[in-house]
Amino acid sequence: MTPAIVIAEKKKLPHTVHEYVHESGVASYGEEAAEKLGVAVNQVYKTLVVRLSSDELVVAVIPVAQKLSMKLIAKAAGAKRAGMASPCDVERSTGYVLGGVSPLGQKRRLRTFVDESAKSCETVFVSAGRRGLEIELSPDNLVASVSARYADICQ
Repeated sequence: MTPAIVIAEKKKLPHTVHEYVHESGVASYGEEAAEKLGVAVNQVYKTLVVRLSSDELVVAVIPVAQKLSMKLIAKAAGAKRAGMASPCDVERSTGYVLGGVSPLGQKRRLRTFVDESAKSCETVFVSAGRRGLEIELSPDNLVASVSARYADICQ
């Protein structure tokens, strides 16, 4: 069990855990998850960690086929600028390895923003804390469980 699954169970969130065999060398973990789980790519979300101009780290949860807008995430977080956090900072702050970062059960609770597009999905798939493991839950339960906010953050 990963910290993400522990949190989902502790908070009694209705969820389903899905596992698949992750192939090394795959360019997009999220697109691989959608293909191997047989779900629409717009239902699978990736978790990105961003460093704001204030030096604060925040989390952005966006569809895997989309790109994060640094301008929009900065605006949503009330900062002047934003850029991707270093891999070292991501792993240190979340406790997860790249490609397996979950918005749930992070080592340090970071402010989290979920793209508005999630509202149109009955359920979304996010990493459950390691490559090849996804957790499916309603977007509203995801937002509530990590005290996130919906925001328009994709390009």
